[in-house]
Amino acid sequence: MSTIAHTQKRGFAGTVWDYLTTVDHKKIAILYFLAGGFFFLVGGIEAMMIRIQLAVPNNDFVSAGLFNEIITMHGTTMIFLAAMPLLIGFMNAVMPLQIGARDVAFPFVNALGFWLFFFGGVFLNLSWFMGGAPDAGWTSYASLSLASEGHGIDFYVLGLQISGFGTLMGGINFLVTIINMRAPGMTYMRMPLFTWTVFVASALILFAFPPLTVGLFMMLFDRMFGSGFFDAAMGGNTVIWEHLFWIFGHPEVYILILPAFGIFSEVIPTFSRKRLFGYSSMVFATVLIGFLGFMVWAHHMFTTGLGPVANAIFAVATMAIAVPTGIKIFNWILTMWGGSIQFTVPMLWAIAFIPSFVMGGVTGVMQAAAPADYQFHDSYFIVAHFHYVIVGGVVFGLLAGVHFYWPLMFGTMLSEKLGKVTFAFFLIGFHLTFFIQHFLGLMGMPRRVWTFLPGQGLETGNLISSIGAAFMFVGVIVLLINVVVTQVKNVKVGIDPWKDGRTLEWALPSPTPFYNFKQLPLVRGLDAFWIEKMEGKTEMTPAEPIGDIHMPNNSFTPFVIALGLFIAAFGAMYHVDDKGWALPVLIIGLAVAFASMLYRSIKDDHGYHIHKEELLDDADKGGTR
Repeated sequence: MSTIAHTQKRGFAGTVWDYLTTVDHKKIAILYFLAGGFFFLVGGIEAMMIRIQLAVPNNDFVSAGLFNEIITMHGTTMIFLAAMPLLIGFMNAVMPLQIGARDVAFPFVNALGFWLFFFGGVFLNLSWFMGGAPDAGWTSYASLSLASEGHGIDFYVLGLQISGFGTLMGGINFLVTIINMRAPGMTYMRMPLFTWTVFVASALILFAFPPLTVGLFMMLFDRMFGSGFFDAAMGGNTVIWEHLFWIFGHPEVYILILPAFGIFSEVIPTFSRKRLFGYSSMVFATVLIGFLGFMVWAHHMFTTGLGPVANAIFAVATMAIAVPTGIKIFNWILTMWGGSIQFTVPMLWAIAFIPSFVMGGVTGVMQAAAPADYQFHDSYFIVAHFHYVIVGGVVFGLLAGVHFYWPLMFGTMLSEKLGKVTFAFFLIGFHLTFFIQHFLGLMGMPRRVWTFLPGQGLETGNLISSIGAAFMFVGVIVLLINVVVTQVKNVKVGIDPWKDGRTLEWALPSPTPFYNFKQLPLVRGLDAFWIEKMEGKTEMTPAEPIGDIHMPNNSFTPFVIALGLFIAAFGAMYHVDDKGWALPVLIIGLAVAFASMLYRSIKDDHGYHIHKEELLDDADKGGTR
């Protein structure tokens, strides 16, 4: 198969088919960005509806029942369907290039992971149009979710189950890729920090998602088959769901924040024109955060009556996890100290992130004290803390990453001017929205309330919070305009667009060839590309002569497997209602999924080779020669 066939211009239908069947990690990254970006907008609209409802006392913009659905879907969408996939998009786009690999270890599984996530997310959001969305909060505590009427919670359970399988596959894939596919000379302690954070986050995915999967299966059985895992009247235990959820849920926070830390650890050295301060301590801090992340889950449960011993142990562990995070903060500040700082849009986000995230961290350590947590628990103080961590950490990281890695993925540069407008609106809006919520919480405003009475002193704070949300919304709209304008103008930038790229991905030409590296690069130290540039070279030194490259074929099978499970989920859900068509739909869906898996197992697909002669003809591409 010729290289030219891969690079020629396709029509619209050809492009769609290419993306439906692709196993190329760079295209899968773009799919994650499209889907995750869409769900981010959906979650943002839900957030705006929450803030409109709470802008004034006694508001009736939405009903109490609909409000419960909106807050449940806002949290679930933002965590599972926006933040996670957008970060997995960065992992796909950047990590294989950073370690000098030609693709991830299992390209087919990579595609399957995306389609499972996508269909799970679509299934969950179809609940809006099919009798009501889940309404038990994004944590779906068992006492509420078992009592919930209709199919909302079933959509939640089945949608997250399908989506979660996709994420779990992605985590395993990234682990194997980093362990097995590093370029010659790329030892663990030469890996860029973003790759390290992907490595640790993938290990967290591997251990954190199974408890969620088990909990969701139990919930499914309780709701559909009358089992009693969480039903106290049948000898079950409601609190077990909380344990299972938070054994997943707290590592999930670190699954989200660690890749964001990794992005900042690439952005700050690049625009400070200095190597990262304290590289080895940053690596150990990352691993320690991953390790301690599993020892703190019950700090979400101080008010459930676990007793003083359990509370004390989890309180100490929660305080301890602040230490490696503090190490990272100081290292970032010391990287900037004495650097020649360029205030680009990614760097502005990185600088804004440090104080914003520290505020979220400080309120987290406050809650680590169980007696204090008794007062803060289930108040708006928690809402403020959580958003300072997730928005001030993860979303700022995503926005920095979008601007920083845009030229790597699309070969164009987002407008710095519009980027700074987004930054101003979003940053001001963020602090307006959530800073005041600390005080609303301390004044006694409970979370998840759909309205409040006048004369309680809560009017001003809520109005300010809602105005701030509108500012954030404007910032996101400006970002969308920036993306559209940039892609319409389509002004191409060349290799190393920021001029100070330090790691392997910046050594590749733009657009990156589908095989990434014509010859695998030789890594001679930390910041491999920077070392070559210091010696006056513009390209990486190759570690091998030009030879044939083995590539996997595209496959439509991942899409079909995910579609089969998507169809089967409807059958499973409506079978409980004794609908005559439900069982056949369940059987057909599972048959499609399993037949596709069988086909994949039997078909002997050896992929294809790009021959050396084609690579020599293609001399202007490939990053090393």
